Amino acid sequence: MHSAQELVSQIEALTSLPDVYERVREQVESPDGSVAEVARLVGADPALSARLLRLVNSALYGPRGRIDDVLRAVTLLGLQQVHDLVLAMSLQATFAGIRPARLDMQRFWRRSLLTALAARAAAQAAAQPMSERMFVIGVLADIGHLVLYQTVPELAALAQREADAGAEALDAAERRVVGCDFAEVGAALMDRWQLPDRFAGAIGTQMLPRLGGAFAADAAALHLARRIAEADAKGERSADAAASVEAGVWTLIGLAPEQLAALREEAELNLAAYLALFFPR
Repeated sequence: MHSAQELVSQIEALTSLPDVYERVREQVESPDGSVAEVARLVGADPALSARLLRLVNSALYGPRGRIDDVLRAVTLLGLQQVHDLVLAMSLQATFAGIRPARLDMQRFWRRSLLTALAARAAAQAAAQPMSERMFVIGVLADIGHLVLYQTVPELAALAQREADAGAEALDAAERRVVGCDFAEVGAALMDRWQLPDRFAGAIGTQMLPRLGGAFAADAAALHLARRIAEADAKGERSADAAASVEAGVWTLIGLAPEQLAALREEAELNLAAYLALFFPR
């Protein structure tokens, strides 16, 4: 049996995030952090700055007039949002060399972005503070599966098959077969990356949000988002997906089952645009 910390430690490529992200984080966390320095760091990476400018100029961020200067983009978005966007955009470089044979990476990232959009939509609908941060937390919500399929692919696939057979939930099957589940592995990776506690807190308890403590509402948003992504993958009706969510989850986030259809519609509507921005061909 394996622990989450053991599996994360086996993937050397995941022990650190790209330098540009680390330097942006230093600026955001420093009392002397500067918008100009963050803009300089982003601007020094042509691919990253081009992607950030495409994002800020897209319809997703509303009409602002054409912005072709990284400094202005960083000023408009704010340091915290730029930090989170740089983190999300850095994932492609972080995981570029990781291609598990048993995991369809194109499908994985599509589902991760749909989860991210649905989590943000749920947090915004519930008027949660810093709801924009739920986007990047949602992108990372399923990252534990990437670790599982890279380190113990046969066990991860076995757990998936047994869950698909309807015997038990996927996280329960993973704990029985592997020794830990994808949410625990994801939380361990967030800790290794030294991301804010909110990341590990929400990701680690997304299957049982009531255990999330101070991050229970975030975990509930992820739980709903995950259910929306599952419904999308299976072609399931929104009403059926909403009915399968425990009442306590709705209470934690302060939403009602009949709102799931609108959250799903918003997430699916924006998915193609975000895929083009974050994972351009």
